[in-house]
This record gives sequence, structure tokens and C-alpha cells, in this order.
Amino acid sequence: MLTTDMSLMKPERSDAKPVDNDKDKKCITSALKGLETIEPLVRSVEETPEPISAEVQGTIPSWINGKFLRNGPGKFEFGNTHFNHWFDGMAMLHRFKIHKGQVTYMSRFLHSDAYKKNSERDRIMMSEFGTLAFPDPCKNFFQRFLSRFEMMEPTDNASVSFVKYKGDYYVSTETNFIHKVNPENLESLEKVDWSKFIAVNGATAHPHYDPDGTTYNMGNSYGCKGAMYNIIRVPSEKTDAKETLQGAQILCSIVPANKSHPSYYHSFAMSQNYMVFIEQPIKMDLLKIVTCKLRGKALSDGIYWDPMQETVFHLIDKLTGEVSSVKYHTKAISTFHQINAFEEDGFLILDMCCSDDGQAINNYLIQNLRKSGDALDEAYNSMGRAFPRRFVLPLQVTSETPTDQNLNTRPSSVATCVKISKDKVFCQHEDLHGDDLHEYGGLEFPQINYGRHNTRPYRYFYGCGFRHLVGDSLLKMDLKDKTLKVWYQKGFFPSEPAFVPSPDAVEEDDGVVLSVVLTPSQDKGTFLLVLDAKTFEELARASVPVNMAYGFHGTFSASA
Repeated sequence: MLTTDMSLMKPERSDAKPVDNDKDKKCITSALKGLETIEPLVRSVEETPEPISAEVQGTIPSWINGKFLRNGPGKFEFGNTHFNHWFDGMAMLHRFKIHKGQVTYMSRFLHSDAYKKNSERDRIMMSEFGTLAFPDPCKNFFQRFLSRFEMMEPTDNASVSFVKYKGDYYVSTETNFIHKVNPENLESLEKVDWSKFIAVNGATAHPHYDPDGTTYNMGNSYGCKGAMYNIIRVPSEKTDAKETLQGAQILCSIVPANKSHPSYYHSFAMSQNYMVFIEQPIKMDLLKIVTCKLRGKALSDGIYWDPMQETVFHLIDKLTGEVSSVKYHTKAISTFHQINAFEEDGFLILDMCCSDDGQAINNYLIQNLRKSGDALDEAYNSMGRAFPRRFVLPLQVTSETPTDQNLNTRPSSVATCVKISKDKVFCQHEDLHGDDLHEYGGLEFPQINYGRHNTRPYRYFYGCGFRHLVGDSLLKMDLKDKTLKVWYQKGFFPSEPAFVPSPDAVEEDDGVVLSVVLTPSQDKGTFLLVLDAKTFEELARASVPVNMAYGFHGTFSASA
């Protein structure tokens, strides 16, 4: 049954006592039990390299014309060797083409060097985030011994997202390698190395875009003096048709609080005039990481959560690259995805999905995702939840700014920001939700009407509810009164939503929301869901007879 009546969708609960969390009640208040197994969603699948027609139920608006592109893992083993972490699976690219109310689907594995090497030997030859590739058994003992002293080769398994640079589509992970792809047929066109253009050892899979196409990103660099965080700017225009990242530049570099233990980050925020880097207490032990092969451990072994450290917001002027001397602190939180950031009344408003626990990365082992029964319930109930929060950062902090009083003069927000020393402001967040969001396990994979409202004031955002290890509902949050609209169907697991504005849009939410829905209890039960973004009612679903692993991120590419 499909419904937006939230009273009908409360999960089954055990009689467990509420979790003790006096400081913050952002965890689910009691344990869930009887969770459905999602093992089929982390199982290797076959590609569909030739387009097939979907069976459409309902009516897809005729104005939708383009490609919904998705990225995520699709193969979790080679021969008798198996990947350990959800992030490790080989990248599979998906394309739903929508035209005149009809849909076709196709998918291809990304032909990365990692995929090709693993396929050729039918064993895992390249290490991934949570999986260490063992020495080649064809080598002699001495060669295998020496291989442990070699630096780990970074993977080019770009399984996280689709991104754009200079009008071209790429798929990205978080290493220095990205792949240019053809969005029409998903063919891998060119492997591109960030380090050939600027001095970085990787970049995020979540760049931000200015209206003119200028792209901003972040990447770390590692040298003899330790790590640095770098803000990257890529121009919007090509000077040659074959260009990739030519003209990219490092806008500025930020020194970590601890150069040998820099923070891990998955994304960053951007307002009209500022970049915001969130230095969070998810830390990388660089000594452990560079010695992981020698110690026989995966790269993930070097990442840890330090709840004793505060989270620090760094502001960078987008035009000049100047890093603000004022640092904005908050308690220890972890964040993977920001919602939006904008400037208003002398403040920078920063909205993002946050958790008070930073161990989520290490919880997404494939063995956890494949559990069932009580073991699955225990794995889910031990994890923290992410909730949308707002931080208000005052932009005009000077020596004359008073200390020990709330500087947030905006009556619309209960967030606080207090200057406690010359260059330090301590911020406390405002919840961007009501109590009802706890019933859906929090919210992640946030999306907005990006083209019209990124870096600007906005009213709505969309995301997945997480009453399971992966998203099990779609949510629309109205910031005017912090109310939810919900799409939910038991046993269905929707992907990150994508908002597509209608061509004659007047209101912010005039358009549709797209999501790929998977049904682990039904073989080949995949469909593309189309919701009216305003009412959140289902307009149509386009079913395709394929199995698909639960993926990460994607984008909608409108056709001319």
C-alpha cells in the first residue's frame, strides 16, 4: 500500500529501553526488530549493455526528456576472492532514458583498470577501501614478500557518483582517478589523473557548480610535511575539444589540526561567496594507511572516530581563496552530505545531515549488509542515525564583537553562535525536523532544487529515510513548518532521489522526484519511480526485469 499518512507507517518495535543520549536525542529512541533481509541488494548482478524497454504503469509527464544516470557497486567477488566493504564493489553505471512518457534502461560495468585486472585473473588484484589484495600466488615467495613493502596503488574503481567538468560527464570515487564516460551508452572513454594537473592525491565525488559551469572540489595532498586540505577550482570552458582537467587550480590550502591525522571528508558546502570545509573527528592515521600492506590490513583500518575532538568549520572566500582566521566550532559530529548553504543578513546558513556517531563507514561491511534475523537487527540498532541540522555562522566577527552572548539575531532560527575567544566561535545547531522524522530512522542522501536554489534561500529538500541499513522510504521536508511528506511501501528500497524541475516551473517544488526502487524479496523487481514533487504522490513507475545492487549517487541529464 502506498500512502503519505505517516500514522500508518510506524515500524515494529521491541520493548527495549530508549537509548541513553541525554545530550542529543538524535538516535532512534527504541530498537527495531524483524528487519527484512537485504542480502540480494549487495549481490553481484549482470550488466544490460543494450537498451531494454520498461513497462510503464501510470503516466510519466511528457515534458521529462533526458537520462537518469546512477552509479554504485555491481560486483562483489572475483573467483574465490571476495570484497569486504560495500564501497569496494566494482562500479556499475546505469542509465534510464526518459522520452515522451516511455523509458529504456541499460547498464555497464565501468571498464576501470581495477575491473580489467581483476577480470583477467579472476581474483582481486587491486586493493580497495576495505579489501586488501593479497600477493599474486604466481609470484615466488621472495617476490610476494617484497610486494608487502610496496605502496598501495590507488584504485580507479569510480563507483560513487556521476560528476561534470567542462560539460563532460565523469564517474568518480575519492582517489586521484576519474573516468570520462559517454552518457548515451555508458562507455568508458578516458581515465584521468587529477595529480597530472594539480598537486592533489584525490578529490571528492561531490563537486559544486556555479551557474556558469565553474566547478569547485576538494582534495588532499600528502608530502614530507604531512597532509594538506586543498580547495580546487576547474574552469567552465574548454580551449580544446579533447581537454579534461586542464586549467584546474588549487584555490587555497588548509593545514589540518593534526598533519599526521587529518580528517576524512566525503563532501563540503558552498554558498554564493564562500566554500565551507567541515573538519570532522573522523580521522585518518596516515602511518597506518601507508603501512597497511606491510601490516596485512585494508586502508579502512587507518580510519577512526575521535569523539573527544570538536568539529571545525573553515570558511574560504571563493574569489580570493583567503581562508578566514575565524574558526567556527561545534561538538563532535560526522557528516557525509550537506543539504545547502546560503548567506543572509550577515550570516552563513549551513544545512547538512549529521550524526553524533562517526563510525558509519566501518559498519557498512558486506557481512553486515548480508545478515538476517536477530544479527541484522543488532547491526542496525547499533548504528547512529543522521538528521538534518542547521548551523548559523556570523560573517562579521571582529575584535569589537562581544563574547559570551548569542550572535544569532535571526528570529527564524534557534541555532546559537557565541564568540568565546579572538578567532573562535562556538555554534550549536537547530534541528531541521520534527519528532516524526525519528519514525523514519533519520534522513540521508539529501537533494534540493539545485539549479535554482543551491547557494540561495530555499524551502524544500528531499532524501531517504533509513529504517534499515539502506534507504527504505522517500521523504520531502518543508522547512517552513518542518513537516514531512513520505513515500513508503513495505519491502521496497528507494535510492537517493533526484529532483527534476518542470520547464514552466513557478514554485520551488514544481517538478518530479525520480528514484530507483529495489525489491529484495522479488527477483528482477526493479523500477524507476516518478513522484509529483509538490504532492509527493506517485505518478508512474517504469519496471525493468533486472536485478540491481543498491547504489550510491546519480544525476539527471536533461536532453536539449
